[in-house]
Amino acid sequence: MKVRAAVLREMGLPAPYEESRPLTIEEVELDPPQHGEVLVKIHAAGLCHSDLSAINGDRPWPMPIVVGHEAAAEVVELGAGVKDLAVGDHVVLIFRPSCGACTSCSVGRPALCLPGGEANASGSLLGGYRRLKAIGERTGIGGEAGGPLYHHLGCAAFAEYATVSRRSIVKVDPELPWEQAALFGCAVLTGAGAVFNTARIEPGSKVAVVGLGGVGFSSLLAAIAAGAHEVVAVDLLDSKLEQAQALGATRCYNAGDPDVIDRIKDRTRGGVDYAFEMAGSVRALELAYRITARGGTTVSAGLPNPGHKWELQAVSLIAEERTIKGSYIGSCVPSRDVPRFVSMFKAGRLPVDKLLSERIRLDEINGALDRLARGETIRQVIRMDG
Repeated sequence: MKVRAAVLREMGLPAPYEESRPLTIEEVELDPPQHGEVLVKIHAAGLCHSDLSAINGDRPWPMPIVVGHEAAAEVVELGAGVKDLAVGDHVVLIFRPSCGACTSCSVGRPALCLPGGEANASGSLLGGYRRLKAIGERTGIGGEAGGPLYHHLGCAAFAEYATVSRRSIVKVDPELPWEQAALFGCAVLTGAGAVFNTARIEPGSKVAVVGLGGVGFSSLLAAIAAGAHEVVAVDLLDSKLEQAQALGATRCYNAGDPDVIDRIKDRTRGGVDYAFEMAGSVRALELAYRITARGGTTVSAGLPNPGHKWELQAVSLIAEERTIKGSYIGSCVPSRDVPRFVSMFKAGRLPVDKLLSERIRLDEINGALDRLARGETIRQVIRMDG
């Protein structure tokens, strides 16, 4: 079938993206689902910094590629062997498929699934398959006219329809509005999961969140829901700090303040028990580590450029009994945690609907990338049905 999709053919084009237009809206060919796959109609897709990192080249991907990984969709067609879904079911896309059989999957850590990681790195669906092709004079892999296109994180969600692995989707409550449901595929899983699964914070803890995008705000809301006594928000934009305060942060600090570390440590009497780095920068990670108290835990989920390195003062890790933890997809088991977080949202304990900044059309995506790059928004959501 022919569908409209946002295709990235060259990384690293300069901002403003409204002018350089790195994403072109093209008509592409989408193959039907094969064994273990599902065809879905995308209703809403969120713009995330992981998408921006593909645009600016911070995280290189094979080209040309259909971008997008955070989305809510409706099941349209089932491939052979898919017995646990029905046409019409509402689902969210999960950006790391899990095979269910490797060592990581068998011990309950699907975020570390090796076949899933290999598939993502190669721009394919789980199993190495590709179901997208360029049309006519448009070129695909190898520069051939009408050649295949790569899938971003197994989802290729900036499109009207997508063929995905059954292992890349989770069924959700159909009463959940599409644009809200989309957030649970990445922002909420990563941010709330880091709090509940990776750190497992205790009630009464002192918590700091460094970097207030969709993921960072999800961590902030989760820390409040988990009973943190003090929740410190840190960002470079005062507008986001004002939003954090409105959502329940007890203290807010601008990361550009040269005395910000000392101010936070003074306020928290030596530092926080848990600091979450969600900005995707080494500078933010350094800040998060330095505001963590002795015996505390620093969690990083921001995914900085792979070439950037952090110089750790090793003696502090030992003498102060620090813990540093990475968190990918919030250390989640998506089939367990998506319904759990949705239930918390419906109960009013995780108000992620307040993170929606604006709704846009697919053909407005390049301008939306500029707003994302400038940090002006929390979560912009593309409504594929207008």
